[in-house]
Amino acid sequence: MTESTTVRLGVAEPDDGWSRGAVEPRPFSTGQGQDRPPLVVEAHEIVRRFDDKVALDGVSLTIRAGAIHGLLGPNGAGKTTLMRILTGLVEADSGKIVIAGCDPALNTRTLRGRVGLVPSGDRSLYLRLSGIENLLFFARLQGIRRRAALARATEVIELVGLTDAARVPVGVYSHGMQKRLAVARGLITDPTVLLVDEATHDLDPEAAENIRTLVRGLAARGTAILWTTQRVDEVRGFADSVTLLDHGRVRFAGTVPQLMSHALPRRFLLQLARRDLPTSGTLAGLQAALEGIGSIAPTADGGNDHYLLALYDRVLLGEAVARIRAAGYELLGCRDERSEVEMAFLSLTRGADA
Repeated sequence: MTESTTVRLGVAEPDDGWSRGAVEPRPFSTGQGQDRPPLVVEAHEIVRRFDDKVALDGVSLTIRAGAIHGLLGPNGAGKTTLMRILTGLVEADSGKIVIAGCDPALNTRTLRGRVGLVPSGDRSLYLRLSGIENLLFFARLQGIRRRAALARATEVIELVGLTDAARVPVGVYSHGMQKRLAVARGLITDPTVLLVDEATHDLDPEAAENIRTLVRGLAARGTAILWTTQRVDEVRGFADSVTLLDHGRVRFAGTVPQLMSHALPRRFLLQLARRDLPTSGTLAGLQAALEGIGSIAPTADGGNDHYLLALYDRVLLGEAVARIRAAGYELLGCRDERSEVEMAFLSLTRGADA
């Protein structure tokens, strides 16, 4: 085994400098079914208070190896507190946690070799140092010997696509490059679990997709990902499962399609065309046809053929479409005004108990 070679959980051969002080992990729970990946994050009924404020109130979640789990919630929902507890930076008042075979409150040194963190900000990077120098510094903080640290830093900087900029000061990196370097730093110990906190909230769409693509690749290699975000729609087609927090409580836990089922779309953007027939109606006739079930009006910026349809509660879209056609219009296109994920997020958090 070479100095840069590691095995899962950060435990390596004794002569490479990676495992000094490490202990053998206890077995993970396997759940039901022997063919399923093991559970590597198990948090049950976590409670955390700060004086009179309850930050987390009985929060539970589980993540299997190779899965991406989205953690959603508005500001103040408890997401950051949960992340800090999972990394061992804050202790829970009660509840049980096993992450990468460790109790974060009892095995913080071992945990650092098995759990990687990508923080939301970039202030912990040293802007005057190059990318590779930053990674070497953080590798040495983990107790990795210099030769092994250099080999691992070179490996992860290549993994995130920054080899050409490895010797460039981080201060001249683009924001997206700095985010990729932060991911590389989180991978220094070849962690079993990677905690990613708001990695894309201030990136342009292309840079954000680059980060998500990188994380998908890590999950495909077996890393369990906890992905915290306020860009709620990005979990669609990305996360395998989702937990939605609000006021420190779990409002939803399940798959993304299950989350979307909570959406109650009431407003739709339509593209309509008037039939070239003597019976074709007018806008006033169209509005009259929808009386009692909703309202319709041209959009401000969509041209003459784009409309905003607002339906009353319990009215089916199919009924409105039938009336629109009866009024002399053809339906060329229809989509929700908001994404289903965003609407489900609002549906589950608005009016929730404090």
